[in-house]
This record gives sequence, structure tokens and C-alpha cells, in this order.
Amino acid sequence: MAELATIQKQLKIKAGVVQRYNKEMTLYRKEVVDLGGKLTRLVADGTEEWDVKNMKRMIEESEKMILDTETKLDKAKGELKDLVKRVEGTPGVAASDEFVKAQGIVTEDTA
Repeated sequence: MAELATIQKQLKIKAGVVQRYNKEMTLYRKEVVDLGGKLTRLVADGTEEWDVKNMKRMIEESEKMILDTETKLDKAKGELKDLVKRVEGTPGVAASDEFVKAQGIVTEDTA
């Protein structure tokens, strides 16, 4: 019984990590688009060069975060997928909410 609880806990944690990284990716992508719009307005308004450079630096930083988060997301998805495959035959696991949720995330990723 303790093993089942441990498996469910791991499924819940790993599924949560994947969801969090997906959310971060969405936010960083939105930030790049928003900052790009602000940069366009700054250039159109003839704002000081320092402000334009600073905005470009902010965009670059967000793009770096996208790459970093993408790497972390891929790793987290792989770990979740491996865990789902490893425990899918374990009695009592397949019926748990945590397993169904984790399997849904893995299936959604491969679709």
C-alpha cells in the first residue's frame, strides 16, 4: 500500500512539473510578443537609443528563458513518460486519478 502511495505521489509531482513548465513556456512566449510590440512602439516614437537597446536586451533574455524552459520541459516530459510506462502494470495504479492525469499529459504530448 505504501508503494502505491509513493507511485501516486511521484505521478502527481511529475505531472505538476510538466504543467508548470508548459505554463512558463506560454508566459515567456507571450512576453516576447508583448515586448516586441513595445520595441516597435519605442522605435516608431523615436525613443532614446538606450531605451531601445534595453528593450532588445529584455527580449533576448526572455528568448533565452524560452530555450532553458524548453530543455527542462523536454526532460520533465521524458521522466513522466518513463514513469507512466514503468508503473502502468502495477495493480491499483491504473485506476488512480494521478495515473489517468499523467497518462493524459503523456498522450497529449505525443499527439
